[in-house]
Amino acid sequence: MKEKTIKKHVAERPHVVFLIADDHRGEAIGAFGTEDVQTPVLDSLVSSGTACRNTHIFGALTGAVCAPSRACVHTGIPLFRATIGKDMTNREHSSVIRSDVRLMPQTMRDAGYHSHAVGKWHNDKASLARSFEGGDKLHFHGMSDHTQVPVYDYDPTGLYPKEQEYMEHTFSTELFTNAAVNFIEDYEEKQPFFLYVAYTAPHDPRTAPEPYASMYEKSDITLPPNFMREHPFDTGDMVVRDEKLAGWPRDEDEIRQHMADYYAMISHLDTQIGRVIEALKTKGIYDNTLIVYTADHGLAVGQHGLMGKQNLYEHSVRIPLIFHGPGVPQGKQVHALASNIDIFPTVAGLCEVDLPVETEGISLHPIFSGDSVGERGIVGSVYRDLQRMVTDGRWKLIRYYRSPITFTGTERIQLFDLQDDPWETQDLSAEPQYAEHIERLASELAAWMHASSDILQDKPVIPVPV
Repeated sequence: MKEKTIKKHVAERPHVVFLIADDHRGEAIGAFGTEDVQTPVLDSLVSSGTACRNTHIFGALTGAVCAPSRACVHTGIPLFRATIGKDMTNREHSSVIRSDVRLMPQTMRDAGYHSHAVGKWHNDKASLARSFEGGDKLHFHGMSDHTQVPVYDYDPTGLYPKEQEYMEHTFSTELFTNAAVNFIEDYEEKQPFFLYVAYTAPHDPRTAPEPYASMYEKSDITLPPNFMREHPFDTGDMVVRDEKLAGWPRDEDEIRQHMADYYAMISHLDTQIGRVIEALKTKGIYDNTLIVYTADHGLAVGQHGLMGKQNLYEHSVRIPLIFHGPGVPQGKQVHALASNIDIFPTVAGLCEVDLPVETEGISLHPIFSGDSVGERGIVGSVYRDLQRMVTDGRWKLIRYYRSPITFTGTERIQLFDLQDDPWETQDLSAEPQYAEHIERLASELAAWMHASSDILQDKPVIPVPV
């Protein structure tokens, strides 16, 4: 595979700490001003780094959005070309990354970085084995109780047989942070490191330890403007596991408690991230470390009458993305459109590491400095054979299908003006004056689906609005 000559000497490159959470929606950070949640550590990273506020996940072909979304982050490639299991008729999990695709940690390792993994790896074991030369407390499941975490020690053979798995009872966020801190404290190599830390928080069960469990009173929680007791129509996955975490119709007090528990998990995670940062400072390498914080997807937690991430509303497809360190402007919140396939190219760009030729995402680094050349005009997202979305940053079209496999879902569209209605409460698709936006976005969606090798591309994009 032909690549450009590496420009910067390995020893001069920054270390990288890549932090990824599970279920952390894009707005649930105090510095962004729209949530009650307390996140002083992440707020500090925002104030002294750059936050990409309009980053969307590419999507998933199953209800377990975590694995395919992480595959997109790891590879910088659209879901349909990054994974095995892209045929929706066989109900594949889309967790296995193609063996001929190079991943972000693999690329960093090949460029001279010491790659080390901690925590959740919801993709195949072979992709981890070719990416990391070390690791600790490796979790190959989608979730677990936070005080009963099945993990592996790093296996240089890459096999990870079941009999080597063991149970840890330290709270997951602290368990993974302990492993990350130990790695930083013990690191003595001359080459820079790429430390990948994947948390299972704030994913349910939302059982934060004290004092965080008591930090938020449900009576103090403000319900979002798009809270609904019931979603107005069948999205196609109305009884998936996540949706069963609260009763139907949604009760205001119950949702407030879910939100309080969700915020408690995030605040606890924030404190643990602070421990990683302190370890970098104590080691004397904080100023020469690129810190990246993101999540695999968002979460509804009562918005639109939904609980999970199996939908294409902003609360579920928009994720936090924060960069901090060498080459990153301070105190910027960028609103240019981005996809999670752009994360890998941005990390590589900041470290002056050349990308594999098959990578399709774009580096956001030039956009940090105000260069609009190469900005995305639209981003899209997929969910199973049930939903497709496209947005140009202001106008957003969601296309719903009725699945020929499960016979669930609704043939219809929604149109939102995100500038005037960021909570997506007013569907404008039936208003004649907005027909031109529907037609334009429908064309953009069809082109995006075709370019992404979406297997639904041959289906009509515009149904009759309901």
